[in-house]
Amino acid sequence: MNLDLLKELCETPGVPGNEDRIRDIITREVDGLFDEVRTDPMGSLLCKRNARKGDDPTKIMLLCHMDEIGFLVSHVSEQGFIYLNPVGGFDPRNLFSRRVMVCTDTGDIKGVMNPGGPPVHIASPEDRKKVPEVTQFFVDVGLGDKTRDVVKVGDMVVMDEPFIEIGDKIVSKALDNRIACWLGIEAIRGLGKTKHTSEIHVAFTCQEEVGLRGARTSSFAIRPDIGIGVDTTLACDTPGVPEQDRTTKQGEGFGLHVRDSSFIADRELVKEFEALALKKNIPFQRTMLRAGGQDGAAAQQSAAGARAIGIVVGTRYIHTVTEMIHKSDLEAARDILVAYLKQS
Repeated sequence: MNLDLLKELCETPGVPGNEDRIRDIITREVDGLFDEVRTDPMGSLLCKRNARKGDDPTKIMLLCHMDEIGFLVSHVSEQGFIYLNPVGGFDPRNLFSRRVMVCTDTGDIKGVMNPGGPPVHIASPEDRKKVPEVTQFFVDVGLGDKTRDVVKVGDMVVMDEPFIEIGDKIVSKALDNRIACWLGIEAIRGLGKTKHTSEIHVAFTCQEEVGLRGARTSSFAIRPDIGIGVDTTLACDTPGVPEQDRTTKQGEGFGLHVRDSSFIADRELVKEFEALALKKNIPFQRTMLRAGGQDGAAAQQSAAGARAIGIVVGTRYIHTVTEMIHKSDLEAARDILVAYLKQS
């Protein structure tokens, strides 16, 4: 597997509305793989591969969002403390004492994030029980009152942690959803010169984490017949979570996503992907998510509608800097996408 590419995608910052660095990497990687590549007004990268034979081709669309959860600077105090607005869903319990990167017009600055309030040595027992709101966290970049000279309202802030391999797993920030960016590229590489009868679109979408925004505009422009939302999902196969809530189990294959709170997958597509996975001996597991949504919903509901499904990779500790996937699950997701596109 091309893990160097996945590492580059994960470690490069790109929160909703600031996906340009990720888009540049993808543009470089897809050179020569598509017949048409363009950026839409919202910033999504729309890649099209024409049907190699046949007339009136079916439009198949893979939706792979580029953005990661993060923050935008909302205020810089006179003392140089940086306050933030989240773009994406955070659990404040995962934000204590984090290293971050503030991305400014003049360069990236490293900083630390902490909540307001007394440190442990002088905190009362009641103080120690409190979980701050996300908006109570601030960033210190060590520049004091000079911070305002370089950091502006609207600058993006991301977690600053490295991509690592441990055992059979990959750990990184932003696996949600740089996994999908990687899969969108590698699936088309795997397709090679196959003479498919379908018209294949891969949309690397923007602003998914704040409401599937780029997927909605992309889907409206393309009007697919079949939409495949490529994303992460939960892998709660960890202590403290009941078996019925685990969603997926790592190492048991890609997730064939049947439902979440944004859409219900097309039943015939589910059966088609399941039969193909069994035929090709690609491990998989059916998945349902109690809450949350993904880009496949936007394709399903755009214009006159589309048949839709999700192909997902189970991820432990999601929306943290320790997101974890199993390498074999990622391979399985790639293999089913290649197999499906080759037969299309």
